Amino acid sequence: MAKRRAHGEGTIVQLENGTWRGAVSIGGGKRKWVRGATRAEVVRQIGEVKARRDKGLPVADAREKVGHFLDEWLENSAKRSVRPRTYDSYAGHVRNHLAPALGNIRLADLSPAHVQRMLVDIQTGGLSANSVVRVHATLRRALNQAERWGLVHRNVAKLVDLPEVKPKEIEPFTPEEARAFLDAVAGDRLEALYSVAMAMGLRQGEALGLRWQDVDLERREMTVRFQLQRNPRGEGMIQLDGNRGLVPTKSHRSRRSLVIPETLADKLRAHRARQGRERLLMGDDWVDHGLVFTTRKGTPLDGAEQTRRFRMLLAANGLPPRRFHDMRHSCGTILAAQGVPLSEVMEILGHSNIAVTMRYVHSLPETRRHAAQKMDDALWGSGG
Repeated sequence: MAKRRAHGEGTIVQLENGTWRGAVSIGGGKRKWVRGATRAEVVRQIGEVKARRDKGLPVADAREKVGHFLDEWLENSAKRSVRPRTYDSYAGHVRNHLAPALGNIRLADLSPAHVQRMLVDIQTGGLSANSVVRVHATLRRALNQAERWGLVHRNVAKLVDLPEVKPKEIEPFTPEEARAFLDAVAGDRLEALYSVAMAMGLRQGEALGLRWQDVDLERREMTVRFQLQRNPRGEGMIQLDGNRGLVPTKSHRSRRSLVIPETLADKLRAHRARQGRERLLMGDDWVDHGLVFTTRKGTPLDGAEQTRRFRMLLAANGLPPRRFHDMRHSCGTILAAQGVPLSEVMEILGHSNIAVTMRYVHSLPETRRHAAQKMDDALWGSGG
């Protein structure tokens, strides 16, 4: 026999199989049923349904479709909890993949088989394994929220098999390659940009969003506070032009103060003087955003264009192709090879934990040879 709920808990019963079921009024004479392994789980779900109801947010009924839920999740949850670029990624996944494949299925009927078939279909259609995994991650996050809201009993996205993702081959600059590149761009209008990316390990958006007010060349200190983004949104954002602006760096660790190497400080002084001359030439046409790295008339630089130009400079100087972001990997690797503790490398790169830093620090050939020599000395040196 089903056990009745305790007084004051609402409609909650324990079923013969030991699980619990509860109901809550959602208005219009309708009730929303939820299930859980324990009474406490059902009480929690009922509380969340009531909270949504009381805020005027719709509560799914048996007829709600996946597409409707995903739109609601984007608007009422994701937009308020993630960064603009992440939200745009989620919205793209919903629009291009999730809604077309799953949108007409009732949320209550969504099964692991539906999700598995969708993943196979989009990969067969040409999407890379890495992109398939990102689409799945968006659905998993959305269904996590549906589960917390009591709209589904389980997250079916957790019950599927994902394609194998091969990690990207990352080849940081060796110290010799880094020196060769920086020598090659000496005198270039944006020499200081490449020097900052290589020596300070800034993300491209952080470098392009650097402001002179956050750079103290006398004390050789730099504070990383913002990054340049397209279509910026969110608290603390600074609009620069029609579709670009500065947004605060993504975490507390990312907001960091750094010491500028002496030679780099000299390059930044030369860059500031060059920018001053450009400002005089432009006169009233100069657009003053206070950015360190700008076009010739003061407007923000375009990240994609800088990546293209960076690759052209590599090719023109006989250096292997690299991503702009590889200069950040190179910074971590070179610092570690110079004996800088990983905890300090983590602080410089603005990582949230040491595990992330470990993925940025790569073994250099000379480091491996040094390790082999150390082993040779330890095992056979005394007998040689």
